[in-house]
Amino acid sequence: TAKALENEFWRMEKEGAEAAGKALKEAGLDITITVAAANGESDVQGQEAVMKDMINKKYDGIMVAPIADTNLTAAIEEGVEAGIPLICVNDKDANVDLPIVGADHKDTAELAAEWIATKIGGKGQVAVVQGLPTAEAARLRTDCFVDYIKANYPDIEIVATQNADWDRTKAKDVSATILKQYPDLKAIYANNDTMAMGVLESVKEADLLGKCLVVGTDGTSEALDSVKAGELSATINDFPFYQSQVAAEMLVRKLSGQDVPEKIYSPHAVVDADNCNLSNEEILGWKGFTVE
Repeated sequence: TAKALENEFWRMEKEGAEAAGKALKEAGLDITITVAAANGESDVQGQEAVMKDMINKKYDGIMVAPIADTNLTAAIEEGVEAGIPLICVNDKDANVDLPIVGADHKDTAELAAEWIATKIGGKGQVAVVQGLPTAEAARLRTDCFVDYIKANYPDIEIVATQNADWDRTKAKDVSATILKQYPDLKAIYANNDTMAMGVLESVKEADLLGKCLVVGTDGTSEALDSVKAGELSATINDFPFYQSQVAAEMLVRKLSGQDVPEKIYSPHAVVDADNCNLSNEEILGWKGFTVE
């Protein structure tokens, strides 16, 4: 049960899960992976309906990526009661403890903060464009970014933190307002690449490209292409294609009766002008999911 396939991050998660399913099937396992999602990243009721449909169809196991902290709580409890093995991907439910494969959102935010602070020489004004505030990932990426800057760079001022709900158009609009209020802004950190690309549009329209850095999170192909083109300053690549493969393996192991860790952090790395032309293998030293 993904969030929304309108976001490339979740399409990459889908492709990774399907690639894992194909590899496992080729290795002799009788497995089929189906990915379904809500109509948008604010469609909390739609996502609940998708998951309840999976439960009613008696799927053997379900990977869950809640849109918000609690929108799938009832469905998850229903799945647990039905005896269906469940794991979370990237985002977790606040009320039911499940194993999770996800990015270390604290480390992701601190990587972005350190990169920005270094690039602007440890001083100046910085803003944050936050995702959906009911999502733990958005809160952690924002709070940990702000806390890291305050603890380590007293000459950097966080002048604004605005919600854009993972939405590109909202991110463009709120960042345009911020840029008008703070024309000397040195950088904007966006909680995901969808919003970062919206922020980049407002920076370009204000003729501030190269003067105001824009850093996103996720590692979508659009963001990576923009980094290569010298426009987006950087993205913290969470390698969603790999993340969902690790989650698929964890679920298969759980289905086979193995004990699985309560939490696995998937890999991530800063991608900027210095390494954007390297392959994922070269950046991480990891080839991803394979079956031998």
